[in-house]
Amino acid sequence: MLIINAKDMRALTSDNLKSKLDELRIELAIEKRKVASTGVASKVVKTKDIKKTIARINTILNERGALGK
Repeated sequence: MLIINAKDMRALTSDNLKSKLDELRIELAIEKRKVASTGVASKVVKTKDIKKTIARINTILNERGALGK
């Protein structure tokens, strides 16, 4: 579930995107905690992919005006 194409994301509703955003933020926190506890940065690519997907979702929600800060 890490990499989702922007085309596929645009087909989802804003509520679905917000729920995926929450899931990804939790997953990112878990990955950061794993790297911090072990000191090994073997999950850098996974962390990078999660961050990119979060950015894509934020961009789509911003375009829709559904981000609501």
